[in-house]
Amino acid sequence: MNALIACYVFILGLVLGSFYNVVALRVPAKQSIVKPPSACPSCGTQLKTRDLVPVFSYLFSRGKCRHCQSKVSILYPIGELATGLLFLWVYVTYSISSETIVGLTLVSLLVIITISDLKFMRIPNQVLLFFLPIVILLRLIVPGNEAWWSYVLGAVLGCGIIVLIALVTRGGMGMGDAKLLFVCGMVLGWSHILIAFVLACLLGSLLGGVLLFSGIIKRKQPIPFGPYLAAGVLIAYGYGSDMIQVYLNLLG
Repeated sequence: MNALIACYVFILGLVLGSFYNVVALRVPAKQSIVKPPSACPSCGTQLKTRDLVPVFSYLFSRGKCRHCQSKVSILYPIGELATGLLFLWVYVTYSISSETIVGLTLVSLLVIITISDLKFMRIPNQVLLFFLPIVILLRLIVPGNEAWWSYVLGAVLGCGIIVLIALVTRGGMGMGDAKLLFVCGMVLGWSHILIAFVLACLLGSLLGGVLLFSGIIKRKQPIPFGPYLAAGVLIAYGYGSDMIQVYLNLLG
């Protein structure tokens, strides 16, 4: 039974991941997420059902449009597969519980903003404003292990850290990152949002260094920080309490 539920959650993630791709790529471009129907961005040919099967359509077509043979962005299958795997991770971590709904909502937000930031270097306000009341409502219904003020403080701290860095560095970080951590702080609470930020900085430094050393990016080339924040938030959400406990144990 658990295996069947896990398969269902994974498939649900794949399907929703396909929709999240649409949201992430159309909202920043100020396009409707409802119409027109999905089409090849190069030749404009409307996609048929067989072209819309998450991940598999990309693999079967070898990453190309069946009509004009232009390359299809790798972001599409990555977004779909990432959503499916993260949905599965949330289910394995929290099983069937009210916290699972919180986790799936958080994953949905982070997948959308990651794809959007990678493509446009923008975290759309519309997406954040859509998710903010949802996460507030969920935390009122599902308070988790924190007091209500912890989530409010988490939102303020998360946003405040980015704003402070942006002021000190005069634009070194964007307000989209600040707004994202405000929303995520309402989910994680103050201690976990701090962990998320530290992890994001570590991941950004490590991967940024690798990309710079390999020549993929150039020095002073702007890179989106949203994906690193998303990774830090997810790690802190799933394992933040364990990390804090390990730290306290080391202190004796």
